[in-house]
Amino acid sequence: MSSTKTHLLNIIKWTVICVISGVLIGAAAALFLSSLDFVTNWRENHLWIIYTLPVIGFLIGAMYYYLGGDTKKGNNLLLEEHNDPQTKIPFKMAPLVYIGTILTHLAGGSAGREGTAVQMGGAIADQFTALFKLNDKQRKTILIIGISAGFAAVFGTPIAGAIFALEIMLFKNIRIADIIPSFAAAFIAHYTCLYLGIHHTSYSIPLVPSMHALPLVSTFLAGLIFGLTALLFTKFNMAWSILFKKIKYEPLRPFIGGIVIVAAISLLGTTKHIGLGIPTIVESFQNHVGNYDFLIKLLLTTFTLSAGFKGGEVTPLFFIGATLGNILIWFIPLPMALLAGMGFVAVFAGATHCAVASIVLGIEMFGLNAGIYIGIASVTAYFTSGADGIYSAQLKEGAKHQFYSYIKRISDL
Repeated sequence: MSSTKTHLLNIIKWTVICVISGVLIGAAAALFLSSLDFVTNWRENHLWIIYTLPVIGFLIGAMYYYLGGDTKKGNNLLLEEHNDPQTKIPFKMAPLVYIGTILTHLAGGSAGREGTAVQMGGAIADQFTALFKLNDKQRKTILIIGISAGFAAVFGTPIAGAIFALEIMLFKNIRIADIIPSFAAAFIAHYTCLYLGIHHTSYSIPLVPSMHALPLVSTFLAGLIFGLTALLFTKFNMAWSILFKKIKYEPLRPFIGGIVIVAAISLLGTTKHIGLGIPTIVESFQNHVGNYDFLIKLLLTTFTLSAGFKGGEVTPLFFIGATLGNILIWFIPLPMALLAGMGFVAVFAGATHCAVASIVLGIEMFGLNAGIYIGIASVTAYFTSGADGIYSAQLKEGAKHQFYSYIKRISDL
């Protein structure tokens, strides 16, 4: 077979894979987001359900303990398989994480949605490995497709989703051939999700001052605070995980964790810190929010996920960053909405160690005008958030090397 024909067949194969996987993952994300909206609204109208969190936690823990296998690793399973391909991601990861996340949000756990969408995307995309008889190198591309499509569909940010998938896999391990499928799948999944009637939350930064000495210093200071907050998130995540691992029978972890969370919600006297917390995020761009909202959300989210409940970290990181930025107006002379937007993105950058995807996400969500502020705050947070991030598989190669590898890669093109 001639090289031209082989190349053409390869293009056709990857086009088919991107289209089908993008549509399937976009549809799965639409179902997930619709379900999430339904259970969130139902919970807010039937708050008694929160008191069932320990029982629901036990059910989630038992489901993963007896049925989960390697899927218990969550996002890290995808990263490990990309780093060292061993076996296909089991399809059961998709329904398990979907059910676990919906139950977590139904009963009032403090969690997000990105982890669920990424795991569903990875599990769906990896089924093409056997169908197309892909080798290990091609399978790495499949996992990137799954992650990019899942992230793009759930947040409505296809460019950031594509870059997130490339960045989280360590840029220095990425081939040029991975880039086009990552972007193609992300856009297809995004528009599939929109076509199925999903509407994403919009945010606005109406006032962006011109950059000069004072705003520049203020932005660096804010980025430093956001980075230290991301570090705090990571450390609490690790600390709670170590604590819960002392409980040997895994289903008891979310059961006991659920009791503590219910007690905390009762003491706080509000449900604003559970679930996704979208209304509070929106409010933080417009009006003053609680002085300790960011810290309460940080503690509840790290505790919820470490106990074994399901979801993701990203939307809670948005909540933490936006509410923290909201109160920095006390001593940082920048507009409230701009500080909230900077925190929204920068805490995410620091916790995930995905600085480039974070900046692009901020520009997609808030517009190019705020880009310089978002960029400076995100990079500052990235370099002040410590060596560890929430995706532990990155640590095998040293997460900080991602940024340098990316810069080198750009200079080599």
